[in-house]
Amino acid sequence: MKKLLSAAFLFVLFVSAHGQENMPDSGTFLLHKFAQHIGKETYHITRSKDSIVYNDDFKFVDRGSPVPLKTGLKLTPALEPLGLSIKGNVARSATINDKISIAQGQAHIRVDDSVYVKKLQPLTFPVGGYAPTIVQQVLIQYWKKHHQPASINILPAGSVQIKRDGFDTLTYRGNPLVLERYAIGGLIWGNEFVWTDKQGQLVCLIGNDAEFDKFESAREPYEELLPALIGRTATYSMRLFTKSAAFGPSTDKIIAITGGTVYDVVNERPIPQATVIVQDGIIKKVGRAGAVTVPAGATVIDAAGKMIFPGLWDMHAHFEQAEWGPAYLAAGVTTVRDCGNEFDSINAIKDAIDQEKGVGPNILKAGIIDGKGQFALGVIQADTKEEAVKYVDIYKNNGFAQIKIYSSVKPEIVKAICDEAHKQGLTVTGHIPFKMSLQAGVDSGMDMVNHVQYVYSIMKRNPDRSINFEDSTSMAAIYFIRGHGVVIDPTVGVFEMGFRNIKDDITQIEPAFYTLPVPLQALLKNTGASPAQAEKLKPIFQSMLMIVKKLHDAGVTIVAGTDQGFPGFSVPRELELYVQAGLTPADAIQTATITPAKVMKLDRSTGSIEEGKQADLIIVDGDPLKNIRDIRNVTAVIKGGKVYDPHTLHLLVGFSK
Repeated sequence: MKKLLSAAFLFVLFVSAHGQENMPDSGTFLLHKFAQHIGKETYHITRSKDSIVYNDDFKFVDRGSPVPLKTGLKLTPALEPLGLSIKGNVARSATINDKISIAQGQAHIRVDDSVYVKKLQPLTFPVGGYAPTIVQQVLIQYWKKHHQPASINILPAGSVQIKRDGFDTLTYRGNPLVLERYAIGGLIWGNEFVWTDKQGQLVCLIGNDAEFDKFESAREPYEELLPALIGRTATYSMRLFTKSAAFGPSTDKIIAITGGTVYDVVNERPIPQATVIVQDGIIKKVGRAGAVTVPAGATVIDAAGKMIFPGLWDMHAHFEQAEWGPAYLAAGVTTVRDCGNEFDSINAIKDAIDQEKGVGPNILKAGIIDGKGQFALGVIQADTKEEAVKYVDIYKNNGFAQIKIYSSVKPEIVKAICDEAHKQGLTVTGHIPFKMSLQAGVDSGMDMVNHVQYVYSIMKRNPDRSINFEDSTSMAAIYFIRGHGVVIDPTVGVFEMGFRNIKDDITQIEPAFYTLPVPLQALLKNTGASPAQAEKLKPIFQSMLMIVKKLHDAGVTIVAGTDQGFPGFSVPRELELYVQAGLTPADAIQTATITPAKVMKLDRSTGSIEEGKQADLIIVDGDPLKNIRDIRNVTAVIKGGKVYDPHTLHLLVGFSK
């Protein structure tokens, strides 16, 4: 231990003694998504007596879509910012066009078509978000130069917090390599982790991009370090929450919830004036107040005037960062199915939560397998039957509950994946790959299908791209899905966001929008289509809603899934859309409680408020059975017998309330 501390101390002294003048004049970062190398960033530095200028070319290709970004950063030799220009894409469907000039105590700012002037506050730095990488290196140098302040203002808006988080010793080319680790908050939603070498050069950055996807950037010689750092990042991220003074769920041995109305999702009936007794994380008694005795010494939660529901499920999550954990719980979501993630990351996140070293819902892991090709996602790709068997077995041996097929898997390999999964006792969900229909995927062994688009695609379309539900092709599609027992998670909320008119008031979709962290607001507000495009997309979206209703009425199993969206809040929004489609609120609530529990063969232990089941419950102010939007009014969350306050959880991850 003493040797390690000495090494860390010497490291800090070395970095303090070496400044900007020792940095190389150019460099390259290799860019990754889901650990897959998808592009690179190259920068060049021009120095003069009066300035230092960084010119940066950042570009990756994500599932066939180019994401290019050009950046110019100008500073004084003392690292005081003079300007930033950044233009291009930060994700497949997200653009940026900012220009900032700083002079005489003022910042002249252009963001897209908006032009304005700001008085320059002390400790202010211009930055465009998670990209490009080199700007974050300079940001850290600026922070050090100014004595490591608790917060730095950023332009065009917001603030950033940088913290030294420790050291990592890795094996690099056969030798130990000590890197200093930083946690950076405020550039994106949540925290990024950055490692620098003894010269202060940024070696690796792990965070999330503008699509919430995992993103990694490694300086060119150090790419081999990524796998080790990815797993550690998940653990470090979770630890930030458990170390927080704001975190503190009640861990009482016996809890009595009294006076509220319990909703029995199995029999679709309310139990008014009910008492629920929870002991050691298990529901021990449920019944009317007079029939259930509150044990002596129990912690009593008064739920008078409120309703008590099972914890909600999200059957299409992508737990790409630790911040999703508190956000999900705060919205009443106590179980998620992670539909594809980085292997090391999701394993570390689930382990942290299960070992109570992290904050979040129960996680069921669906392991993603893609095929090779220009649209491939991730590094787990199977193009042969042998590869299919190998990856299914790896997932099975690492506690995954399901396999998820992605879009580039070849048709003949789909069957090999499904055959091996079923042999191992796993079910298969996913996309319908290119050159396949839903029917072909199901005939190859797929048990479930993600996204309503794949149902839409096998139905008869009208000239305006709405569906003709009276056509025999459309009716046959529904009969096929019902007849083969296929489970559908529609994720209609994703399409609502993608098809929305960006000029419309986003609070109509998400009433809590302005409580979201500022980086999320900026990202989500610009997600959607132009007014003209949105008008053309309306018939498609209305047909997607109608598909949900038609499937439900035909007896097809529907489970609520969101594919991210508004963190946590996307689940109640999905349920609101099901009611908008024509389901009753009770039916919609079942899609996020007992139905997914049955689908995942866990209904004997969870999914409803019954004696002997796991104590995953939410207390809601209002009556969602009359007004589904009331499902948002969560006043308390109980997961595994531990009581969480939604307000505290939201503050923990940057929400304003």
